Formats: sequence, structure tokens, C-alpha cells
Amino acid sequence: MNRLAAWRGDGREVSVAGLGRSGTAAVELLESLGIPVYPSDASSGGHDLARVARGVALIVSPGIPPDAEVVRAAVTAGVAVLAEAQLGLDALAGVPYIAVTGTNGKTTTTALVDHLLRADGRQSVAAGNIGLALSAVAMRRPRPEWLAVELSSFQLHDCPDLAPTVGILTNLAPDHLDRYPTLEAYFADKAKLFANASPASIWVSNLDDPDSRSMVGAVIGRHLAFTARPGLTADAWFDHASQQLLLAGKPLLARSELPLLGDHNVANALAASLAVHAVGMQHDAIARGLRSFQALVHRVEPVREVAGVLWINDSKATNVSSTLVAAEAMTRPFVLLLGGRHKGEPYTGLREALRPRCVAVVAYGEAADRIVADLGDAVTVVRAESFDAVVAAAPRLVPPGGAVLLSPACSSYDMFDNYEQRGATFRRLVEVM
Repeated sequence: MNRLAAWRGDGREVSVAGLGRSGTAAVELLESLGIPVYPSDASSGGHDLARVARGVALIVSPGIPPDAEVVRAAVTAGVAVLAEAQLGLDALAGVPYIAVTGTNGKTTTTALVDHLLRADGRQSVAAGNIGLALSAVAMRRPRPEWLAVELSSFQLHDCPDLAPTVGILTNLAPDHLDRYPTLEAYFADKAKLFANASPASIWVSNLDDPDSRSMVGAVIGRHLAFTARPGLTADAWFDHASQQLLLAGKPLLARSELPLLGDHNVANALAASLAVHAVGMQHDAIARGLRSFQALVHRVEPVREVAGVLWINDSKATNVSSTLVAAEAMTRPFVLLLGGRHKGEPYTGLREALRPRCVAVVAYGEAADRIVADLGDAVTVVRAESFDAVVAAAPRLVPPGGAVLLSPACSSYDMFDNYEQRGATFRRLVEVM
């Protein structure tokens, strides 16, 4: 008997903690299946811990950490704790899926996988951490033929039964050190993608990243690797001499035909191409799909050019490694807008990447003092208090023909509800210039 059928027969409630987008979808799915539900949210009445302890399971939204009181109550009572993503995948049993995780690039890679599958005529849906809850997809009719699933470390923590058709690990770097006690704990959650590996599993990983290579080295299954580093070849690679992306030993498309900025997006395209090729998609269809893909909102997204200056929205860059790859993608002299709520990692890791082309940093938010301390002797750093003042400061600092890059390396929660609101505010301010 599967989990959902067992819950329906048990008669006890399934608790759902956190009633944002994913939690609300989980409640609706459970109710549609005839399973008793106890929904609760810390911001509207809190959680009845005794009621949670009497339930058969607890479904948690990604924002609820493992040490939250409601989770501890469930664990103490022997109640199963599962991510909403696992609930959705349970309800979508039988639908093949390509799962994507990693520190950076996972959203773009997931969107690329979905776009390529659809370009090949397959009915695909992108879901998970990318924004659409898997529980919401599970209520759709007809069911999709394929899923492209983005999974964060928070979701992976409580997804014990993952068995993707293909799993992609984009890369690993320090992140979420405001939630995890150690880097090793963060990596351990990422490794849960491989927990149910079998000889039939297919894994796509980054040859250029030592931590990724270490994580996948002993994992059972078929392994495919990609590289964007000069002089290296793999199952998919970027040949710098010919400026060609290659897949399975054959040319795929010219770099100039991929409408995305930066070598990191070349790597994302290679990872997605490997995954869909592994499930039967051919070179010509993959190339057509890559040519028609457009940059995602808030991810190294060109907004507009004003008086010869290109304004770029990379609000999704909420950690130092994300900002690092965005800075390395810049081919113009640029001003970097950096700040927000500090996440535990020093900004000194940006110093070398900023030296060649960054003419100034505008530091703001709760992290401003730390940014000045970490970067002030490597690049000109100007402070601004409000976000309007941040954007207004940039034109005075950027040279003609340059760029302004919003790539904050911080969470948005000191000034905004989320990174999307931060990016939308940036776009609005740029569009009225």
C-alpha cells in the first residue's frame, strides 16, 4: 500500500505547517484525496503541537527549519515529517522526472530542462523550488508526461523517497550558513538527491567542481559529466577554441546562438542538454530548444540599456558564489549593487573577480558594514541607505559603455519580502529612467 492510501485508511490527520504557496497546495491536495488535514501557520494562530503529535504525518514548507518547535513535536511523537515536494511526488507516482539541485544555477537548469522537453513535443511541467508546488501539479488533469523538478536543500532534507529518472547536481558552494550549523550539514542535505540510487539511475554532475565530484564519486548508477573549463572534455563540454557547445562527441550549437550571458549559463545549458539527451532527445531538437530559450527573470537578466549603460537584474543571487559567477560573466566595466541581509559568508571571496572590471560597489542594507570591511581596500565602495538611493547612485559611478549589475549576494528580507520583490523594484526603477 502506498503512503497516501495508507493515510486515507488510517483516519488520523495529516498536519501541514506553513500556509504559503506550497503549504496551501498541500492542504488542497490532501483534501482532494479524502485525507483529514490539520493546517496551521505560525503567523496566524500558531501550531497546536498536541494535535500535530496525534497526527499520522507532518508536511512542512521549505521555510520551516528542522529545529522548529512544530517539527520537534512531530519527531518526538514518532510522526513522519515530509516536505511538500515529497507529498507532490507521491501523488504523481509514475510520472518520470528530472530532478535538479545544487547551490547555483538550479532554477535556470530546471527551466532549460522543461523548455527542452516541451520543444521536443513532450508535455512537461517545471515545479518544486522553481515556484510551482508539486502538490498543485498533482491536482491537474491530465497529468503531465514529464516533470522538471527543482529541489532546494531545505526540500531535500525531508524527501526520503526520491528516485528521479535523471538527477542533476549543478555545483556546490557555501550557502545558507544562517540556517545550517556547518557547511558539511548543508552538503549532506544536497547529497540526499542520491539516497535511493540504483544501477538504473542516471546522474549528471559538474566536472569543474571538486565538491560535486567528491559527492557523486561513489554513487551507484550511470554518470554523465559536463565542463565549461578550457581544455577539458566530458560527456558535454564547451570548446573555447571553436566557441562550440558539444554533446556526446558531436557539435550542438555555437556559443553565439545561446541567448544567455556568462560561462555559468553555458554550464547550465550543457547540464540540461545531457539530461534530456539521456532520455532520448536528439541533437537537432536540443539545439533548437536552446536557441529559443530566454533568460529568466531575476537571473543575470538584461533589463534595458539607458544612455549606453546596460542594467542587469540578478536579484536571485542570494549568496556570494552566485554573485561571483555573475561578476565573472561581465564583459563591460560595471558597478555592483551588493547588500541585504547577511547570510554568514564573508564577501572577501569576491575580491579577485571584481578587480578586472568592477569600478565600484554600492553597499546597502544590513550587510553594508561587513561589505565595506571585506571589500573596501580592493574596490571603491559607496554606501546607500534606501534601495532607491542604491539605484540612483549607480549612474554617477558607471563609465560610458558600462553596466550596472544588481547581484546582492544576500537575502532580501531586510528590505523586501523576497528576492522577486527586490528584482521587480529594481526593474521598475530602471524602466522609468
